[in-house]
Amino acid sequence: MALGERHQRHQQEEVICYLHHLPMAQEASSSNTCPPASSGYSYHVFLSFRGKDTRKTFTDHLYTAFVNAGFQTFRDDDELERGKGIKPELEKAIQQSQSCVIVFSKDYAFSEWCLDELVMILERKKRSSSQEHVVLPIFYDVDPSQVRRQTGSLAEAFATHQKNQSLNRFIKKVVKVIEERLSRTPISVARHLIGIHSQVKKINLWLRDGSTDVGILMIYGMRGIGKTTIAKYVYNSDFKRFEGSSFLENIREVSEQSNGLVKIQRQLLSDILHGRKVNIHSVSEGIIKIQDTISSKRVLLVLDDVDHLDQLDAILRIKIIVTTCCAGLLQAHHKVIKVHNVATLGYTESLELFSWHAFGQDHPIVGYMAHSHRVVSQSGGLPLALKVLGSSLSGKSIAVWESALNKLEAIPNDEILKKIRISFDSLQDDHDRSLFLHIACFFIGMDTYVISRILDDCGFYTTVAIQNLIDRCLVTTDENNKVEMHNMIRDMGRGIVRLESEDPGKRSRLWNHKDSFKVLTENTGTKTIEGLALNMYTHPEVDIPSRSSNELFGLETNAFARMHKLRLLQLGPVQLNGCYKEFPKGLRWLCWLEFPLDSLPCNFPLERLVVLEICYGSLRQVWKGTKYLPSLKILNLSHSNALIETPDFSHIPNLERLLLKDCESLVDVHESIGNLERLIYWNMEDCKNIRKLPKNMCMLKALETLIISGCSNLNELPMEMRKMDSLKMFQADRVPIHRLLTTNEVNLWPRKTPEICWVSYLPRTIVDLSLSDCNLSDGDFPRDFGQLSSLRRLDLSWNPISGLPECIRGVSRLDQLSFYSCWRLKSLVRLPRVVKRLILSCCSSLEKVSFQSIYLPESIRISGNRSLVEVEYGYKLELLEKVDAEMINLLGLSNLESTKTIMMATIYDANAHGTEEKCVPGLYQYGIFSTFLPGNEVPGQFSHKTAGSSISFTLPLLPNLMIRGLNIFAVYSESNNDSPNKINVNYRIFPYPIITEVSNKSKGVKWIYGPTFFGVPGDGQDAIWLSHWKFGNQLESGNEVKECGVQLVYEQEQEQEENMMNSQHNNNNKTDTFYPHVIGGDLSSFEVRPGTYFLCRLPIGLTSTIIDMDVRASVLSNYLIRGSLQITDKEEEQQSDYTLAAQGSSNSNNRGGRGWKVLNLIIAAVFFLSVPLVARSSLLRPKKRHSTRSP
Repeated sequence: MALGERHQRHQQEEVICYLHHLPMAQEASSSNTCPPASSGYSYHVFLSFRGKDTRKTFTDHLYTAFVNAGFQTFRDDDELERGKGIKPELEKAIQQSQSCVIVFSKDYAFSEWCLDELVMILERKKRSSSQEHVVLPIFYDVDPSQVRRQTGSLAEAFATHQKNQSLNRFIKKVVKVIEERLSRTPISVARHLIGIHSQVKKINLWLRDGSTDVGILMIYGMRGIGKTTIAKYVYNSDFKRFEGSSFLENIREVSEQSNGLVKIQRQLLSDILHGRKVNIHSVSEGIIKIQDTISSKRVLLVLDDVDHLDQLDAILRIKIIVTTCCAGLLQAHHKVIKVHNVATLGYTESLELFSWHAFGQDHPIVGYMAHSHRVVSQSGGLPLALKVLGSSLSGKSIAVWESALNKLEAIPNDEILKKIRISFDSLQDDHDRSLFLHIACFFIGMDTYVISRILDDCGFYTTVAIQNLIDRCLVTTDENNKVEMHNMIRDMGRGIVRLESEDPGKRSRLWNHKDSFKVLTENTGTKTIEGLALNMYTHPEVDIPSRSSNELFGLETNAFARMHKLRLLQLGPVQLNGCYKEFPKGLRWLCWLEFPLDSLPCNFPLERLVVLEICYGSLRQVWKGTKYLPSLKILNLSHSNALIETPDFSHIPNLERLLLKDCESLVDVHESIGNLERLIYWNMEDCKNIRKLPKNMCMLKALETLIISGCSNLNELPMEMRKMDSLKMFQADRVPIHRLLTTNEVNLWPRKTPEICWVSYLPRTIVDLSLSDCNLSDGDFPRDFGQLSSLRRLDLSWNPISGLPECIRGVSRLDQLSFYSCWRLKSLVRLPRVVKRLILSCCSSLEKVSFQSIYLPESIRISGNRSLVEVEYGYKLELLEKVDAEMINLLGLSNLESTKTIMMATIYDANAHGTEEKCVPGLYQYGIFSTFLPGNEVPGQFSHKTAGSSISFTLPLLPNLMIRGLNIFAVYSESNNDSPNKINVNYRIFPYPIITEVSNKSKGVKWIYGPTFFGVPGDGQDAIWLSHWKFGNQLESGNEVKECGVQLVYEQEQEQEENMMNSQHNNNNKTDTFYPHVIGGDLSSFEVRPGTYFLCRLPIGLTSTIIDMDVRASVLSNYLIRGSLQITDKEEEQQSDYTLAAQGSSNSNNRGGRGWKVLNLIIAAVFFLSVPLVARSSLLRPKKRHSTRSP
């Protein structure tokens, strides 16, 4: 009896489990893979059944279904008469099976053999955890109550299956249950996953879109940046959603093995088929078998470290996540539909990750902060470097840290370099490798144009090689087209050069000051040296012979005599003594900072030079006499304050760039400049003594960029300049533009004629025009810019204009417009459409901005505008005393006379409205009115109040009434903060002190709102946020209200509110086209489709950060951003913080970070019908990164 009871108890437990999991499998329509036999199990499934009852019917079908699904299944086919003891092989099979399926049939209990199997199965179950061993009972053609007197839901469920489901569908459900229960153990992922959540968000959205379409998502980035970790994290999060999955590591390494791609295909099929082995003899055969296997399944595949296209082609027709360092795959493979570019960690995240590995906590211990900062700076946000260096320094003394860090600066960590060097070794030829080493040693931070000119003449194919390096994540180019390289990659390249020889003089490149100094002073240079850099300021700790402060350290020219292959030479403040007869003749690049002579020596070998840079020196004339330099393409003489004349350009026929920036003594430019048919760039910024430009400069048919900014004494500009049809960029900042007319033309065309002014001198091809700080007033502009039909970027910053020049209204194709620090600017009415960026920062008198078009720029900067009270489609401020009385009464503000002033700040600039206390303003934004009050006494009477950041209540049912809006209040104060500049610090990072979330669950719509302006509580004081939300018909009966407070206002108040709205509009803004969009509208117009809406979010940047938005062809996109639209990485990160703050605001007082704490929250609903909703208000609390991220 005891044994029978034990049977029954286990059966009851597993039946419940079966009933629980079967619907889940049906609803999810997804499953998971299970361990192959090699993981410790010989079988996935052990079938226990009564052979006479079901062997040739149900069990046979079930067995076939398991096998087809890829499960290794044990079924005893012995039909002979069995003895009383269970066979040893059956006992072994039960022990080595991960799950057991028991088919209870009519005569199952009459078989002693079956009962022995059942005992063995239950004993196996008892010794194992629920996840290690799964037991699933199936009742076939038998009432479950006959097994254990089961009634109710169990019997009904089985009867329903028997009645409504076909046998095949039922078997499929059984298989799905087993698939779900035999979930594979998640892949091991590194601990301390700092910053990973923001990285995986978009990837998870792509995976969970429900699509059955095939596609490829590339996780792209340099080695060691965390691509594999991200892929593992995503895989562990999502593989249960798919019917099959496989994570294949080290694809690059495996594919290089003999028959490597076939091995990958076999492993893939084995994973999808739950460990079943599949014979594949060729890649093409594998492609066909993979296609046949996954043809009707949703399969997830992760390929780690792919670097060749054929590795993808071998596994087609599947949904794949690929980690790669090779950008070439992104362009070459047509199935790529999404790319995730992995960014390095920021400083705070880097310090936290390093601290976990070095100290076992999220911050450095006392005394190690400065050293930790050095490691973090050196690591450049690379997770691999932070982990390796942190682990290697863990538990070491300060003295060891100091020595290790000094060594690290000279000799990079070998473990890190081996990992990163894989990308270097994978370059297709020595040509690209050699060019990479040149960049790593000499050209980081330089313009790609300059690098190409130098190295092309050295026999390289620079453009394609740099692209190959970019494709391998070895270099990047920034927005200014400068080549950048991660510190660790740079150190890897330089380490490769260091391995060429222990003797620096026998290496191909010398970039280290100590090595260069040693070679030049000891005269040990050889013909292997191709490039040398010596900057005496780089390492001042080097022991240099004493000399007077006015004397440069001298080197002998014969130290270079044996460097016959020297092509690249960069010298710091140093003087060369001796004859240049034996100096290397093949120089292509000479960069000599603080050149000590007044001209280049006559016998200096310049003939092969492509780029000559002599800056910050004593140069008075470049060379004496005439020099024929056919190869010279770039001449940079910037900051040569003693230079009085330019060279004769007649014998430099191929010059393309001329830089004369900050040559203060320069008074004349040689007339021969007009002969430079290939000159495309000419920079004369801050040449303050230049009075005129050569008239034949108009013959420069290739010139694209002309910069004369700061040429304050320039008083002539040739009228023929308008014929320079190639000119695209003209920068004339800080130039008295009125004097640019020639003497004769002044007499012909008086300035009072607006059509004939400085604009007439500009060619129609101008794209970028900068006239910042040119003392241009309203009358200095023509009636239109009609002839500047190509203009895209216009900068009028620092000019004394008071309004929008009429000529700008007609410019229809501007990408960027700047009025930065136009201190007299009062209003900008009907601004033309600006596509990308509008800069209005620090216009201290600016009060109002309006637009011609509802399509706003992608970004707007308005920080530092103390007087700005209205931005069309954004917000409007108005003193409470001017707000309509009905709105005041609705919010319970009956006694305005006693209202105290409060300091105001804005999310755009914490100081813009926060330097003095102001009368309490009302803030209008679309469908929302807000105001802030000092103190903690909430006006009006409310039936629901609570301490903390949330409140819960249930709405009563009120027939014939409908909701019109919500009144939401929050009482808050500042949390502890020792920083005297806390407002500045906090709100440049976390702009919203208050975040309110309102959800309509029945419609699937959520509104998230943070007011543009906020009241700043005084020290030790509180403040109140009070707002009214007008919902129109957006809220309807049938919803549920949680986490808010409600006060009922009856139907007769509907007319009062409508009258209030009309009165408010008519009395205060009769002609204001913006006002109806502020409070006259309501939030019901935002119900385009289910989703999350961020209300009143203009595309406005913070003081130093631009938040870009994806502007859609709809007026709604100017008022809000739906969660489903594209927004910047910075905005997404903020949204994540809001969520964390909402969850953690209740215990914010216990956190040491800066921010705010909620003292009270009250939400009032204005009712005209019983309407359900969900409302939650929380405070955004700025915090340390490590305080909210799980390690």
